Amino acid sequence: MKYVVREKMFAIGDDYWIEDEHGRRAFYVDGKVLRIRDTLELQDPDGNEVAVIRKKLVSLRDAMTIERDGDVLVTVRKKRLHLLRDVFRAELASGEELEVRGDIIDKEFDIEYEGERLARISRKWFTLRDAYAIDIEREDADAAMLISVAVCVDRMVDKEHEDE
Repeated sequence: MKYVVREKMFAIGDDYWIEDEHGRRAFYVDGKVLRIRDTLELQDPDGNEVAVIRKKLVSLRDAMTIERDGDVLVTVRKKRLHLLRDVFRAELASGEELEVRGDIIDKEFDIEYEGERLARISRKWFTLRDAYAIDIEREDADAAMLISVAVCVDRMVDKEHEDE
């Protein structure tokens, strides 16, 4: 299933819809303003919370967590000492790890588990700079979790470039 992320460049609180490949609203990203730390809520079309994405307050390296039902599901952080390109890892609460690799800055990257691609993130089909596709390749994959990982990586890269 493919999803399209169209961020609004000047939206207050970073709120935007993620649509499925048929143009139907699939998820809503609700950026929470006036919070001590960066917080986003991923909601289904009916407004039910699917995941909460938060920037970790205390961390040696930038990290974000994805929570579901109050429990940390995934921690996303940039891998250390990777010389050629940005590589992120998403550590699941179970101890398993997803790798996020590719051209992160230009939003052409994959989310992999043990060498198998679960999702491909790409902006090559879009002329708008603030739009990209998330193609979930496995039907049994947790789409909300993979979308949340992509949103975390996108957010962390954007913040890193703002700071430079």
